[in-house]
Amino acid sequence: MGLGVSDFADILLDPVVAEKFERLPEYDKIAYQWRLSWLANAHDHQIVPAGDWWTIWLLLAGRGAGKTRTAAEQLGWWAWTEPKTRWLVSAPTSSDVQSVCFEGESGLLSVIPHQLIADYKSQKQEIYLINGSMIKGIPASEPSRFRGPQFHGGWFDELAAWDYLQEAWDMIQFGMRLGSRVRQIASTTPQPKELIKELVSRDKKDVVITRASTYANIDNLAKQFKDQILRYEGTKLGRQEIYAEVINPEEDGIIKRSWLKVWPADKPLPEFEYIIMSLDTAFTEKTLDTKGDPDPSACSVWGYFKNNKEPAILLLDCWEDHLGLPDLITRVKQELNVQYGQGDMKPVIAPLVGPKSSYLVGRKPDLLLIEDKGSGISLRQMLAREEILAYPYNPGKADKLTRLHMVSHIFAHGHVWVVESEKRPKQIKTWAEPLVSQLCSFTGEKSIKHDDLMDSATQAIRFLVDKNMLAVTVKQREPTPKKPKQYSNPYAI
Repeated sequence: MGLGVSDFADILLDPVVAEKFERLPEYDKIAYQWRLSWLANAHDHQIVPAGDWWTIWLLLAGRGAGKTRTAAEQLGWWAWTEPKTRWLVSAPTSSDVQSVCFEGESGLLSVIPHQLIADYKSQKQEIYLINGSMIKGIPASEPSRFRGPQFHGGWFDELAAWDYLQEAWDMIQFGMRLGSRVRQIASTTPQPKELIKELVSRDKKDVVITRASTYANIDNLAKQFKDQILRYEGTKLGRQEIYAEVINPEEDGIIKRSWLKVWPADKPLPEFEYIIMSLDTAFTEKTLDTKGDPDPSACSVWGYFKNNKEPAILLLDCWEDHLGLPDLITRVKQELNVQYGQGDMKPVIAPLVGPKSSYLVGRKPDLLLIEDKGSGISLRQMLAREEILAYPYNPGKADKLTRLHMVSHIFAHGHVWVVESEKRPKQIKTWAEPLVSQLCSFTGEKSIKHDDLMDSATQAIRFLVDKNMLAVTVKQREPTPKKPKQYSNPYAI
């Protein structure tokens, strides 16, 4: 917690200190009065964390908790106390940068005293202070614009709402290269995006996290807003938007992680009766989707076996990569030569960019399954020229969600196994995590960033179900024998 107004008032009671304060340049007096006013009214979660060990201040807070005001106050103060420095401000869109971060009620132009501002160029989204510092706005919706400029630090508002989140973030980090210590503020109401989860995992390393709910600043909010948010109490949306909780995307997933069986790391692999290699190719070579995010080709390899006379499958390998058709053909040919063994072989199959496994024992994939559309058709035709035949999988009119529902019972009844990590007991291997995460998080179109591994898995399992190799049989209960009716003579006395 920083010094409040009462603390500074006590200090200024000292005649010597008071005299020195009066001798300060007028602009410095204005700056200190600005800072004192903020510290006097700020909540605990709005005070910059102590220490010089962190690079990123991740401010996770609910709606109306004062994220924008906090970041604007702190970035403005850094720009003032460090003359001739350059600071970046970014938000989801150009309109957000200007109307919220710069010109909003809690924005930079509202919190920085106008006497300290030399110029504001609204069209360029640039604020110049009289000490030579500059604050530059660039929208996250245009990641390429982060190439070139360099800064001492920055503020990134509503980070979880950025459309090109990872791409924009990566470009920004390359530009954070001025000064002896870069400092960044990421203020956001959290969503379970990969970058948000990564930053949370870096807590106490180079990231310091402050959390606050909407109620921390409730006294400064309109009464109608208070009444409105009470309607979301106890809901998943309320947990995220009010209490700033990073919701686990697997909570609403169709496939539950607990349904997956973990094959012990110290247990030999089973004897596989059939191995299927399932490939979901990008629609066209390195095609970009509507957000400019490349779709990868994804592959999963499954071993079919009997577990106590019950049918089961084990995930042997999975990977995804952005490959053009020639490279994809080469990769597929390599993967088809991998042999997955039994007996005394090491049970954990680590991916190579493909798995590490012996070429002396084991079983190669019996079937290559490729979706019968888009680049999958071209791939099958090219492989056929080299006498490699692939089975075409046609999902019909079923969408991704329907296909997942169609195989969910196989997971629910414990027929799907994943290899255990040698380093993390009872946890699955790291290379299998992307596939499992997609399976357990998918709830419909665009619910997750990529679903290619999930598609690869569902088409493999659907094939095995269609071929009657995988099925769920419910044991029928033995009928209770009925006791024969006892008849009596109604005329008997």
